Amino acid sequence: MSHPIIIEKKVNAPAENAWKALTDRNEMKIWYFDIPDFIPEVGAVFNFYEPGDEKKYHHQAEILEIIPEKKLKHTWFYPEFSDQKTIVTWEIYPDGQHILIKLTHENINSFNDLGENFSEKAFTEGWTQIIEQSLKRFLES
Repeated sequence: MSHPIIIEKKVNAPAENAWKALTDRNEMKIWYFDIPDFIPEVGAVFNFYEPGDEKKYHHQAEILEIIPEKKLKHTWFYPEFSDQKTIVTWEIYPDGQHILIKLTHENINSFNDLGENFSEKAFTEGWTQIIEQSLKRFLES
């Protein structure tokens, strides 16, 4: 049984800026992924690839829950490799003059048969880099 991946990071930015970074396509393109079909609405499906020209892994997600400036929850899967879906939840918590950004990625063990690039270790490293380097730098710049 896999445990959820949980990454938490304090960021010196207001919650509204973090929310915009998580839900605005133009801002997402700077620190995260280029997701041209992203619409922040429950039920909306969006698609993207990892950065670069290789377009090796098609990611697809469906938004499950939105609480403005607090929570964005969506599925995460690879339709070309598996029908298994995982759940990613972004949460924003006020913490004094800062905010705490918490990412939870559940059911990673669903991807065990897809190889090392889809392992819990690979996802933990990827999410850590995205949050601690890309998102934090973007919000604090």
